[in-house]
Amino acid sequence: MSETSIRPALITKVLPDSIAAEIGFEPGDAIVSINGSRPRDLIDYQFLCADEVLELEVLDTAGKSHSVEIEKDYDDDLGLEFETALFDGLIQCNNRCPFCFIDQQPPGKRQSLYLKDDDYRLSFLYGSYLTLTNLTQREWDRIEQMRLSPLYVSVHATEPDVRTRLLKNPRAGQILQQLQWFQERRLQIHAQVVLCPGVNDGAHLDTTLGDLASFHRGEIPTVASVAVVPVGLTRFRPAEDELIPVTPEKAAEVISQVQALQDKFRASLGSTFAWLADEWFLIAGQELPSESHYEDYPQIGNGVGSIRQFLKEFQQAAKKMLPQRIETPRKCTWIVGNAVEKAFQPIVQRLNQVEGLQVNIAARHSDYWGQEISVTGLLTGEDLLKLKGKDLGDRILLPCVMLKHGDTRFLDDMTVEELAQDLGTPILPVNGIEELIQACIHP
Repeated sequence: MSETSIRPALITKVLPDSIAAEIGFEPGDAIVSINGSRPRDLIDYQFLCADEVLELEVLDTAGKSHSVEIEKDYDDDLGLEFETALFDGLIQCNNRCPFCFIDQQPPGKRQSLYLKDDDYRLSFLYGSYLTLTNLTQREWDRIEQMRLSPLYVSVHATEPDVRTRLLKNPRAGQILQQLQWFQERRLQIHAQVVLCPGVNDGAHLDTTLGDLASFHRGEIPTVASVAVVPVGLTRFRPAEDELIPVTPEKAAEVISQVQALQDKFRASLGSTFAWLADEWFLIAGQELPSESHYEDYPQIGNGVGSIRQFLKEFQQAAKKMLPQRIETPRKCTWIVGNAVEKAFQPIVQRLNQVEGLQVNIAARHSDYWGQEISVTGLLTGEDLLKLKGKDLGDRILLPCVMLKHGDTRFLDDMTVEELAQDLGTPILPVNGIEELIQACIHP
């Protein structure tokens, strides 16, 4: 990446009482360089800011250049937030995975929905998954030099022909050699396997998990954990797509297969190591494992144990926050995906113990995506319009996972405001358990 392709780092927020606030930084300013180096991304920015004396080249909102000198303690943060974590652009994906959600969307929506990310920096910073097939030697060198670990890797299969078939990229077959590279450098990954019936299941899954387990040894195991996730398909997927959806029968089969391997891993590795996403149990109609099963939740970002964790956090918050009664009686509708309807019943029952409060759960599937069983985050405004004419009470509680980050827009580009107007009921987006409870009990 050339110096000229690195954009100044645009500041969107200056934290109160921070070094940057004291100096007079404002949103709209942009950092061009730090001690003569132009940061490519948030990783460079954090590394360069670790010095005790900083000389920054800054562009103000009028485009005028300034030099700013800062003296601080080694580990002091400046207190700045940026428009993006990547100042030199996104590393895009050149794979053609048939299960890629980006390719399973209708045309004509906002441009950001079609960006195919395969960027190791977002993997390191935020835990997003990459395939390792799009890295140049320069990027491999940077991972090694800066010790960017752990990374999160979409493995899917370790047999070269199976992985190449899935990613439709001839470089995909190098995965075992790449894991060896991480092992030699004492760097770690967390792996995921998106299971596609008839492609990488059965004996192929046994091989994949066995191969990955062979890298879970030593003081710093190269493969720290694996999540097995069911393929998600939509009605917009390409017509030539060879994939078939996961049925309840298939889900039960995979649960049985992986649980048998988990017993072996616990005996030989001292860890469950390979984890089943909650979705498998929801599709199969089976009880979720107990909370103690999930150890330290190494794959929570893949939905492994997220329901158990949510239930536990709700119970803790309810003890502190829920009153015995509310002054003004209130009726709320809480919208969730129908995949979690049964699992969330204890939450609804506890909320309804508050005198004067009535919470009804509206569990929806997604006609928009063509899914009979849907997770909450994939519900769209179009799906929720089906609630029109129903008694939705005084307010609708809408989990923020359905919305674009920092915005009020669903995946189908409908806004919360538009939906509220159509349904004739106020909608409160809620982010997490405390906001859910606050939205129930406060005017």
